[in-house]
Amino acid sequence: MTSGGLPDRTNIIRRVPTGSFPALPEPSNDEAATTYVPAAVPGDDTATGYLPRARPVSVSAPVRPSPRAASATAAVSILSGWATAVIATSLIAGWWRTDGLFCVAIGFLTAVSAAATIGGLIALLLRRRIGRLLVVVGAIVALMIFAGLFVAGASLPPTVYAIPVLPVASIVLALLPATGRWCR
Repeated sequence: MTSGGLPDRTNIIRRVPTGSFPALPEPSNDEAATTYVPAAVPGDDTATGYLPRARPVSVSAPVRPSPRAASATAAVSILSGWATAVIATSLIAGWWRTDGLFCVAIGFLTAVSAAATIGGLIALLLRRRIGRLLVVVGAIVALMIFAGLFVAGASLPPTVYAIPVLPVASIVLALLPATGRWCR
């Protein structure tokens, strides 16, 4: 035990240095002013050597992608969404008294298709990549609506049988490489 009643070895961290700092040797005249930076070696150009001048490089303006494919995708998607909404509304109005559950399902699919198509159009025109995916999802859901019409055996005018071409065209136009370049 030491004085003060504490043992010689304790687990207490000492905060006061126990001795003096070691002295560094004095630099000689031929060394640099500090001992931590090495003296320059003759012929060594790495520290302050010659830096070559930058060579000019021809710079060309980046090629801006054409908005034609994205504009065509937007136009066809708008027509497709409008036609899908009109046909779904007509179907719901005509079948509501006979099969309410089918009409609710068609109404839900129409809402999902409209939300995906509108969101996709906005994102596509803002040049976001997700826009292409949303347009494709909206068109696929629209095709599901038309498949439901044909499976249900609804009596439809002959022009309605040609309307599924619009969602297919939306999918094809959204997946074109030119539309992808526009979104990047």
